[in-house]
Formats: sequence, structure tokens, C-alpha cells
Amino acid sequence: MKFSWCTITVNNMEESLNFYQEIVGLPMHQRFSPRPDMDISFLGDGETKIELIHDPHHPAPGNVEGISIGFEVKSVDEMINFIQEKGLQVESGPFQPTPQVKFFFVRDPNGVSVQFVEHIS
Repeated sequence: MKFSWCTITVNNMEESLNFYQEIVGLPMHQRFSPRPDMDISFLGDGETKIELIHDPHHPAPGNVEGISIGFEVKSVDEMINFIQEKGLQVESGPFQPTPQVKFFFVRDPNGVSVQFVEHIS
């Protein structure tokens, strides 16, 4: 079995696209509207894909506890600087539970916890 994508319900498609494209670095794969008031975007390529859905009949749930999505970065310290330069706040961390792993968390515009992790060799 292969993991296909993670679906996130969003309140503002453009704000969410900005976060996942500009901050996370995922390219637009596909965008379409199955009906006039609904917008769906798939971001990413290769193994990493995110589906964003904007549907005014189903608003985003807000801060969802106990679930996070993670992205690997070359340097946690550089990513923290980048996040702060973009005006975003680090929610928690950085943490380094072992010498080989360092990570921190931010919230996306919809309250989803996003982890950035560095694997140190």
C-alpha cells in the first residue's frame, strides 16, 4: 500500500496556497472546481502531496490536536529564520530528542500543526 496524500479543509484557499507553496515549497500539481462554490488544489510532486479543499458548506475545523504533518528540511535553524522572516511564529521547539533529529512546529492558516524536521548525520 502506498500513501497518496493528506487532505486539508481550508477557509481561505489563497492564504493556504501561499503557505504550502511559499513556506513549505510544494509546487502546484492541479487545481479545479467541481462545482461553482468549491475549489480543490493538489500540491506537491513525487511522494509528497497535499490536497486543499475549500467548500463554504464545510468550514475548516480550526486547531486540530493530536495530528501533525511533517516535512524534512536541510536545516531547522535556517527554516526557523525563514519562518520568522515571513512573519510566522514557531508554535513549539526546536526540540532535539536525539543527536540525529531536530524539529519544530508551526500552524498553517487553518490550524493544522506542521512539523519541520532535520535529520542530522
